[in-house]
Amino acid sequence: MILQTITPTTHDLGQFEVRRALPKKERTMVGPFIFVDEFGPAQLDIGTAMDVRPHPHINLATVTWLFAGEYGGAIDHRDSLGTFSTIRPGQVNLMTAGKGIVHSERSPAEERATGPKLYGMQTWLALPDGREEIDPAFEAVADLPVIEDTCAKSIVIMGQLWGKRAATTTYAETIYAEIVLAPTGSMPIEAEADERAVMLVGGEASLDGTPLGLYELTVLAPGHAMTLSSERGGRIMLLGGEAFTTKRHAWWNFVSSDKDRIRQASEDWKAGRFPKVPGDEKEFIPLPEGRPKTVTD
Repeated sequence: MILQTITPTTHDLGQFEVRRALPKKERTMVGPFIFVDEFGPAQLDIGTAMDVRPHPHINLATVTWLFAGEYGGAIDHRDSLGTFSTIRPGQVNLMTAGKGIVHSERSPAEERATGPKLYGMQTWLALPDGREEIDPAFEAVADLPVIEDTCAKSIVIMGQLWGKRAATTTYAETIYAEIVLAPTGSMPIEAEADERAVMLVGGEASLDGTPLGLYELTVLAPGHAMTLSSERGGRIMLLGGEAFTTKRHAWWNFVSSDKDRIRQASEDWKAGRFPKVPGDEKEFIPLPEGRPKTVTD
């Protein structure tokens, strides 16, 4: 049973598009997921790049996932902990902001020379009550469970699905998976999570016979087992988990249960009180003037 269908807001960044499904006015969260962006597929011009300058986060964890295939590319991640990690398809990068972190995301040098490819997901997970101000951390996990048969393949990115659990850290109960269906393939969607949603990110697929719209976030009613299927082949993201009982607020790159904490983080960023990113200290994204693109309330 489909509970809700959310059409993302598309941001045209010149050579590629970013589609933001959460947060939206009609829904701010699915489980702990409070921000859901899909980007690409895109091939950038030679000599150009994706350059997301250093910027801060608090009280959340970011999850970056890139798709394999024709548009499978890479992203260099740097953060204020001193982390440097090149994100590639099949590897999940989890950056825990907690009480505060700064990071940048840029196309690697070798991709700039050939034309960077971009196709993947960037999501934020709100941290649960009592854990919003934990120490910042980073992990990259490539050894992820795979469930497959001749016409379907699923990678468990976070949490437990289809009897397999990913090694990726979770702070609240979380499910996150990529499902690739070959023509005539199908995959059951388990019903245990409090909240679940799927997003078709390539090809075509249907849910219990109802076609999915490309890039739409389809929220499923709790407690109903359903089946994904595809006649011609498709790629689908499954996400969700524990429903939060305490409201979360989002403003720009900050998420918190406390609006005053967001105001303090904004003042700290404007005043230069956040730590620098080693190896990427010269640039930064300034605090927005007025209403940012990501905001609730």
